[in-house]
Amino acid sequence: MTRRKRARVGVIGVAAVALAATAFTGPAQPAQATASRPAGHETTQRAIDAALAAGVTGVAVEVRDADGVWKSASGVGNRLTGAPRGKNDRFRVGGLTGTFVATVLLQMEAENKLDLDDTVDRHLPGLVKGNGNDGSRITVRQLLNHTSGLYDYLADQGYYETYVLGDGFLQHRYDTLTPEQRVKVALGHPPQFTPGARLWFSHTNDVLAALIVQKAGGRPYEDEVRERIIEPLGLRSTSNPGTGTGLPRPSSRSYSRLFLSQPDRIDDVTELNGSQIWGDGDIISTTGDVNRFHRALIQGRLLPPEQMAELTTTVPNPDFPGAAYGLNLEKLTLSCGTPLWFRDGGTTGSLTMTASTEDGGHLLTFNYNNDWGAETLLPVLNAEFCDTPVVSGTGSHE
Repeated sequence: MTRRKRARVGVIGVAAVALAATAFTGPAQPAQATASRPAGHETTQRAIDAALAAGVTGVAVEVRDADGVWKSASGVGNRLTGAPRGKNDRFRVGGLTGTFVATVLLQMEAENKLDLDDTVDRHLPGLVKGNGNDGSRITVRQLLNHTSGLYDYLADQGYYETYVLGDGFLQHRYDTLTPEQRVKVALGHPPQFTPGARLWFSHTNDVLAALIVQKAGGRPYEDEVRERIIEPLGLRSTSNPGTGTGLPRPSSRSYSRLFLSQPDRIDDVTELNGSQIWGDGDIISTTGDVNRFHRALIQGRLLPPEQMAELTTTVPNPDFPGAAYGLNLEKLTLSCGTPLWFRDGGTTGSLTMTASTEDGGHLLTFNYNNDWGAETLLPVLNAEFCDTPVVSGTGSHE
């Protein structure tokens, strides 16, 4: 897990990239649920209400289980007008983009277009080199399970201050960046460790994985994702933005604390050039579409058995005992003993979690339209899958 001046904190592992982990000190937004609360989800709604009381701006949530579909939206979607959060809001899914990419690469392996044990150099010759970095020693599999050792480009102080923090973000939010530019930032640093030695989450891995999709497919990674996943599953609210800067409607505004010296200041960061998170955070979706994708993936409808076995082969997560990392998919056993497959993802102004039981029969996806409140995600999981109540006003679980 990487930590910087403003940490991208691991929520329950290293996959989460929640920005601005400091607590919200402004007035709490009221919990304005816009859906009924059927039996079985009251505890989940209370956990969401606790997250709102702790400072989260707004929450959109969908649950799918044997009883059907439960959707809810609480809190504020626009701080300026006071408009409520929408149940069908579109949002940037952040790191969940990497799970789409991993699925495409596994499909390509099944088609003999590549092998997960291919080296990065085989597909991107000469790109990963310098400062001890060597693409001939890193495999595609190590990119997907984050054991490559490559430095996280977002951990680079110069990049972070230019594109993520404060005035840097406000001045450069509309800049178009190539994936190679971001990889080059990472390669300005030596690797963290020998490839395969351990798990360490790096956004650089996901960018390289998307580049390999393009090289193996001979066309943009967006086209591969659309034709292999989005269209077959009917994910009508899911898209890649390219260099677009806004969110398609319906959507709420997105918020961040950009200035470390002004912890009470909250900026509207809805507009952001999609190229800056290409391949590792750019996909835009809804809670419903994410649930449909996650269920299809876990239930084996997108991958043959051999590739499903590879997807779910895990390595230990040293930063969170009891959790393990597959191929851009994580496994966790909750306090009540329920094992889950999950993925959390954050980017500027957005924090998302998707999780399901091992059979894909019970799913939960929810999104915050801000990039803080990572500490409240696990209590929501426990509430839904364990019916564990939240201690009032704390955001923690019993």
